[in-house]
Amino acid sequence: MAGHEILIDEKVRMFLSEDLGFGDITTDFIIDEDVQVVARVVCKERAVIAGLKEASKVFTILGCTVKLLVKDGSIVKPGTPVLQVNGFCGAILKGERTALNILMRMSGIATVTQSVLSKARKVNPSVRIACTRKTAPGLRYFDKKAVELGGGDTHRLRLDDCILIKDNHLRIAGSVKDAVKKVKEKVSFTKKIEVEVENIDQAIEAAEAEVDIIMLDNMTTQEILVARQELDKKELQKRVLVEASGGINQKNVSEYAKTGVDIISMGSLTHSVKSINLNLEIVT
Repeated sequence: MAGHEILIDEKVRMFLSEDLGFGDITTDFIIDEDVQVVARVVCKERAVIAGLKEASKVFTILGCTVKLLVKDGSIVKPGTPVLQVNGFCGAILKGERTALNILMRMSGIATVTQSVLSKARKVNPSVRIACTRKTAPGLRYFDKKAVELGGGDTHRLRLDDCILIKDNHLRIAGSVKDAVKKVKEKVSFTKKIEVEVENIDQAIEAAEAEVDIIMLDNMTTQEILVARQELDKKELQKRVLVEASGGINQKNVSEYAKTGVDIISMGSLTHSVKSINLNLEIVT
């Protein structure tokens, strides 16, 4: 079993245990053990569907068989069946809420990611929309995969993915130059180095220190334009990827995309999730 398959299995079993406790006393008292049914999960609104594989795992653990009716990452219309489950009625009902919770959250993240990406690329065809580590504890894999299915970039999955020197690191290190120097003395050549900067001088200092990515944090669109111009004057622009982050949302993402940055990262993709409305219907 591949690493991510083991992770999914462990997480889903934990989610099921959290919901089931010692058993579904309502279902156990009402539904006979040998009753078999067919059920479908239906999406009630336009959405990018995400989490079908993870939701399927819920039902297969409970002994059911699952048929995917659409592919993960598909855009569906209201009323579209996305998943079919065959098995004992009790098992399906016991897995219903856990499976739907996974699908609703992941589809919500994928849908908003696709929407934001579409807006940004109308004015900047090559820009990447990335999420952050502002994910729900325990749901990092699911939240990040949902962003990917919506067309976004996962950014760092964990702290060991790449070097990201932030404001608190700089307060202790003293300067961008000193922080980057310390990192380069120790880090593997396989790891990229990114620096979060708060002003144009820091951006130039980071580029001159030959980092891979500069994150312009909480800057206005005008400040970003000036920063890119200054980098270009010093012939540093082509050396680095430029990322905009902080305070960016669906309403202003187009304005930030117009600045020509390479990446726009948005915590709201995962920390302010609006779940998609899906439900499970027993059809026979």
